[in-house]
Amino acid sequence: MHAVILVFATLQGAMAVLFALAGVILLACAAVTGWQAVQEGLDAEAAQTVIEAVGLLAAAVVALQIAQTIAEEEVIRDVHVSAPTRVRRFLSRFLVVVVVALAIEGVVATFKAVHEGLEKLLYAGALLAGTALVLAAWGWFVRLNVPAERLEPEAMRQAKEEDKKLEQ
Repeated sequence: MHAVILVFATLQGAMAVLFALAGVILLACAAVTGWQAVQEGLDAEAAQTVIEAVGLLAAAVVALQIAQTIAEEEVIRDVHVSAPTRVRRFLSRFLVVVVVALAIEGVVATFKAVHEGLEKLLYAGALLAGTALVLAAWGWFVRLNVPAERLEPEAMRQAKEEDKKLEQ
């Protein structure tokens, strides 16, 4: 069984590296896109290009945060997400980044729709509404998770102790 766990940790480490690499590539794409906007001149078209760069940066943040979460939770801490405290912490780390990135993408899509064609505004609105729904569902999950966490106070204490691994 130890060998299987080691294989999974290795695969998760590889996934963390690939997510980080994707984040760095997206960061580079955003920098190139932003630089092109500056070179074209600072006008309305350049502003659209910068807004696209912001969208790329949001995607880069998501990729890098996923890489960090996988590395910290599954590789460095070597924990398995099963207790309510761990599930909430893992999902919260992931969802905070996803919700922020989706909100940024919604704003970017709104700006693009206003400048490129109002028929695209429906899609931007749907993205923002979906983001709000994810945020509400996450809040509901956290609220429902509180009683389960009270049943396992040692799990919270242990999770806080494991945080010290990351500070070293």
